[in-house]
Amino acid sequence: MAAEAMEVQQLLRLAREKSEQARSHLFEVMGDLFQEQAAVLSAQERALMVDILEKLVREVSHDIRLKLSHRLADLPGTPRELAVLLANDEIDIASPILMRSRALQDADLIEIIHHRSRQHILAVAMRRDLSMTVSEALVETGHTDVIMALLNNQEAKISEKTMAYLVDQSKHIDAFQEPLVHRRDLPRELAVKMCYWVSAAIRQFVIEKFQVDANDLDDAIEPILQEQVEATKAEAPAPDALTPAEEAARAVKDSGKLTARLMIQTLRRGEVPMFEAMFAQAAELRLALIHRLLYEIGGSGIAVIARAMRLSREEFATIYLLTRRARPGAAGSQAAAGGGAVDLGRALGFYDKVANDAAMRVLERWRRDPQYLFAIKTIEQGGSRPGGGADFFGPASEGDGAQ
Repeated sequence: MAAEAMEVQQLLRLAREKSEQARSHLFEVMGDLFQEQAAVLSAQERALMVDILEKLVREVSHDIRLKLSHRLADLPGTPRELAVLLANDEIDIASPILMRSRALQDADLIEIIHHRSRQHILAVAMRRDLSMTVSEALVETGHTDVIMALLNNQEAKISEKTMAYLVDQSKHIDAFQEPLVHRRDLPRELAVKMCYWVSAAIRQFVIEKFQVDANDLDDAIEPILQEQVEATKAEAPAPDALTPAEEAARAVKDSGKLTARLMIQTLRRGEVPMFEAMFAQAAELRLALIHRLLYEIGGSGIAVIARAMRLSREEFATIYLLTRRARPGAAGSQAAAGGGAVDLGRALGFYDKVANDAAMRVLERWRRDPQYLFAIKTIEQGGSRPGGGADFFGPASEGDGAQ
């Protein structure tokens, strides 16, 4: 033991020297102790080596500890005691060990989560092959940045119980939503549950990733939304009063006399507000959305509504041309009609491509969510149905335009 004690003293003296040569020599000796000799050490010799390294780590400079950390982070034989010592050091020294060293055990990581800095906890959250126990401890910190790092760590194991908790939290913490839906281990039922509150873009990603039928999802969501509307109706401000045109259009519909012919006659007479109100009643859409769809360039919105309402090709063409004349800012009826006629072929081509049942699905979407206008873009970009499967707006069957 005297020789061993002498070796310890020599290493400690070397650690106290300030020359660059001494530091380099010390680094080589420390790295070699376990990289080359650990496999043949007895338990007693190993314990002595650990004791030497622990003493040296307390004595040597920051630079030496940093080099040692990077060298031992990926070394299979790194002693647990030394890994724990480095993992509790300053964050730049601790990070390689926290993120990569397999010498650390779950108990060590949880202790660091409970007692070290936010930076140390974040390094743990980015560690490869995190266990469910450690992941749960990370979530229990309640730190949004830590949980985000965990969710973005695809190699971390997260229990279904913890995942369910995070899904519920995503109702109020929007930042959790996107990393959650991109996790490979997110259960399908939890992903579908998130569709009740996520943005349209994330909802669409879930529909495509998990092959969810968008209409079935809407059917499931609608009753819940309706309950929320009813629950808050008493607290909501009174709705705006109907315009005279809207009241008259509603009366016409209630009488059963609201037809395509009557709407076209009204439009021909130049009674544009009355036509708009009747068109909104017939489509069961808000007047503001109808106004937007009627006068948009290209006429895609009118085509979808016409198909859903089973308007004939001629009726659609007439409404399209007349609304071009009535469009706000149209420079004279004759010029407007001429411009509309130029685009009519394109509008009719779009009308011919849309199947009645597919148009009805889009109309139902608009009734639920007036902002769901990207459904038209689906047709324009090739007809890929959200969620996969057959074309969303498959080819119109012969005779679909019949009233």
